[in-house]
Amino acid sequence: MRKLQAQGVHHITLVGADRQTSIDFWEGILGMPFIFEQPNLDRASESHLYFDPGDGRLITVFTDETRKPDPKRTSTDTGCVHHIAFAVSRATFQQAVERLTERSIRHSGVKDRGFMDSIYFEDPLGLLIELASYRFEPPPGHTHADVLMEAHRIRTARGDYNIAEVHLADAIEALIERARPTLSADRAAKNPYPS
Repeated sequence: MRKLQAQGVHHITLVGADRQTSIDFWEGILGMPFIFEQPNLDRASESHLYFDPGDGRLITVFTDETRKPDPKRTSTDTGCVHHIAFAVSRATFQQAVERLTERSIRHSGVKDRGFMDSIYFEDPLGLLIELASYRFEPPPGHTHADVLMEAHRIRTARGDYNIAEVHLADAIEALIERARPTLSADRAAKNPYPS
């Protein structure tokens, strides 16, 4: 038996209402360029809209002009999507509460997740959307996942409840120590200031 090795999210497809609601939300609020449209090749009554979420991958939406937006929260039953999280820069994140509020969009306010900050709100069709901003940048040659895995190891070894900024800082230091050699015989922390 062999795996079918995934190499990233190719696209996520959502069932939308009418075309303009999707364009107004995905491009008009979240700034995702509307890059192309074609018929849903499995259902002629629907159109298939494609948006770039900022990393060159795709968010796609099936639309039908006979469907109207229903803001009732989408199902969170077992097997259903709970929410979709999108990465935003720290600068954008700092403006998110104000920009959602100016549109009268109900939101969670800033939520502390230890290694990131989050804000939650629903799209016009009741899907929960998360705007997420990491509290760290990975060292060159590493990913956010590398740092988080190392931070998890550090956190669990210390018996701490969740990943916090101290774990992130220590994880980044550990990754750099493994990836970057030094001529020093002793690489431990020092205090060069006389007391």
